[in-house]
Amino acid sequence: MSPAFPKSLRFFCTLSLLALCPLPVFAQESAAPDMGRIHGRVISPTGQPQTGGTISLSTDGGDTMLYNFPVSANGEYAGQALPGEYTLLYRATDTPDGKVVDYIQGVVVLAGKDVGVDEDMTRKEYMDRLSPEQQKQIEQMKEAAAAAAAASKQVDVVNADLQTVNQDLNDAANARATAMQALGKDASAQDIDAKTSEIENAKYSEVESLMAKDAAASPGESVVWIGLARADVGLKNYLDAETNFKKALDLESKAQQPQPALLAAAESGLGEVYARTLRVDEASASFDAAVKADPSNAAVYLRNAAVIFYLTKNVPAQVDAADKAIKADPTDSFLYYIKGVGLAQNAPFDAATDKSVLPADCVAAFHKYLELAPNGPFASEVTTALERSEDKMSPPKPASEN
Repeated sequence: MSPAFPKSLRFFCTLSLLALCPLPVFAQESAAPDMGRIHGRVISPTGQPQTGGTISLSTDGGDTMLYNFPVSANGEYAGQALPGEYTLLYRATDTPDGKVVDYIQGVVVLAGKDVGVDEDMTRKEYMDRLSPEQQKQIEQMKEAAAAAAAASKQVDVVNADLQTVNQDLNDAANARATAMQALGKDASAQDIDAKTSEIENAKYSEVESLMAKDAAASPGESVVWIGLARADVGLKNYLDAETNFKKALDLESKAQQPQPALLAAAESGLGEVYARTLRVDEASASFDAAVKADPSNAAVYLRNAAVIFYLTKNVPAQVDAADKAIKADPTDSFLYYIKGVGLAQNAPFDAATDKSVLPADCVAAFHKYLELAPNGPFASEVTTALERSEDKMSPPKPASEN
């Protein structure tokens, strides 16, 4: 019969020691010929590895601790002992002297053998020793741990989906180049346009599917609503895009610690939606709000504004946005092209000289583009525009020389 647990050693339970730690593979060592080996894990009442403490072996029910083995941060213990039958006891780092958290009687160590014994506090024997209040607290902790594990798993799913989404958005942005490469140099413009649309629709549709799924599973995450809204923009579902960008903006604004990049992404996205639906003032206000939310990336949002107004052929807004963006990043050649093209739109034509009369700001912008990107994709177009104007390709003089 196993020795009775002594009345002098009172049972002690603390619920403050529960820890969530990963469990590595246990590395076994050989026991000496006349010794036995014991190893195992200490598992908390919520089923997680127990951090720290000591496992002891006793032959008198706990009055004398013959062997003491430290419990690692991952809940593992191991050590050697003489063959025999023991009471295994667990004491946490803050367990008062003379008390234990748990014990297991009748643990046998065999010579030259390695026995595994887990100190598992989820077992019924242990739980039955607890008061109703302690049992209720453990159940609540289990529920909280399960909820945290589910939330962590969902975060992993969302992060994996976002990686796919980012790749899809990048592929959609490069759809024309992909189409041209796939069809070859002899492909017609009509075929290239069709292939480009096919690629874009496939990529944006996948983004929409992934983000709609994640928005349903994690409705409180602003980033998934931003992803869904970007898919809506790509698929030209502007009303849905506006709704989803606003949803993201509302969520992130109310967050305990709003992330500037997410606030700005939602505002910039709204700016694009407004620009594409010809609401210029609202678009400009949203782009400015993006800059205010994340000033460290002001150049990115202002460039987005200039590009969107350029693509939507809103010349006054295009020129104004390009000016703002140039102030933020005066080294971006494309901004000077956007500005110059906008200013050239309404340039008068002088029949006497057979030349167009480009505004001075337009000429300056074109020259700056050529200075920054002499071999850029628009260099030939800009050079031709200057050659066909009254400008003789000489850079404009500084204001101080006029």
